[in-house]
Amino acid sequence: MPALIPADLPVPVPKPDELLIRVHAAGVISTELGWYPTTHSPSGALRENAVPGHEFSGVVAAVGNQCADFQTGDEVYGMNDWFSDGATAEYCVAAPSGVSRKPRNLSHAEAAGVPISALTAWQGLYERAKLQPGDRVLIHGAAGAVGIFALQLARRAGAYILATASARDSEFVRELGANEVIDYHTERFEERAGKVDVVFDTIGGEVLQRSWPLLAPAGRLVTIASASEEIQDEQTKAAFFIVVPNVVQLKQISELLERGELRTFVASIVPLAEASAAYSRALPREHRPGKVVITILPPE
Repeated sequence: MPALIPADLPVPVPKPDELLIRVHAAGVISTELGWYPTTHSPSGALRENAVPGHEFSGVVAAVGNQCADFQTGDEVYGMNDWFSDGATAEYCVAAPSGVSRKPRNLSHAEAAGVPISALTAWQGLYERAKLQPGDRVLIHGAAGAVGIFALQLARRAGAYILATASARDSEFVRELGANEVIDYHTERFEERAGKVDVVFDTIGGEVLQRSWPLLAPAGRLVTIASASEEIQDEQTKAAFFIVVPNVVQLKQISELLERGELRTFVASIVPLAEASAAYSRALPREHRPGKVVITILPPE
């Protein structure tokens, strides 16, 4: 099992088309330590000592001379390239294509858990599945970090939402937009869901395979489950996608957050000294929906 080790690194130097970010907080995706971009370079060579955490909130510390839209001192949030060193550090670099002004109503810790999760839901539902008003959409893992945004964005699109979640998260999921909640511990979703126009899958494996027969004619399935990337089945390969930075979408998400039309949730906030435990899911904490966030600087 990959693990994090503390290390002193030089402050990265931004290229002309990059920003240097003084990181205040970084979001955690616990499976990231085993992902291909963490262990390999784009050329396929083995990669060592990668810094994880590719979504962040912080302050612009330096601006490349080709980044006219930002100034030193701007409060920003966003994501950087998967093959770059991430934000579980005091500084990281990022291209402006994945960075936007931080929503004014969010703390850095709250903002750090938004970019990857919200962009994944946005791109999966709106771009890949082309969700339409009145569509029946089944969201697997609706109380997870991505599922939380998928619920809200599907509701915003006018879809009829079926969501799989545990009983303890049922009311929370309904509050965010689910019309029906299916307890995956006690029910088989295929016996409740009927035909659906869209399946948005965050689980993979057996859940994904059981979902294919539910699709109505012209139905669409998208999956973000990382294990699906390794499956050679053409149908699954076509359904799998990885989120990409998109500043236009990130700005729209910021506006929705500032207007209160989109909400974010933080499961727990931990200091940088506990980053290894955060990635290994070893933190003792109460069950709360949302994302684990690491604070690099003390909370505001």
